[in-house]
Amino acid sequence: MEISGVISAILIGIVIGVLGRLVIPGRQRIGVLWTIAIGIIAAFIGTGIASGLDVADTDGVDWVEWLFQIALAALGVAAVSKVKVRR
Repeated sequence: MEISGVISAILIGIVIGVLGRLVIPGRQRIGVLWTIAIGIIAAFIGTGIASGLDVADTDGVDWVEWLFQIALAALGVAAVSKVKVRR
């Protein structure tokens, strides 16, 4: 993977993490770095799921892939936030 691919993954992860965080109501008690990490992981897993269902590469914007990624990021943010609150 080239440096441009890594930078793109980080930028997409930031966007996905923020969107996943916005989907969940209320305050999440996790930091920015956790949000970015969750977003990056959700982006990779969401792309894998979309590829497996053959909806990753479509003409125009890949809305289904984005929905998978944002939903996974929201689940990740909610899970990490609950774990952090318990401590």
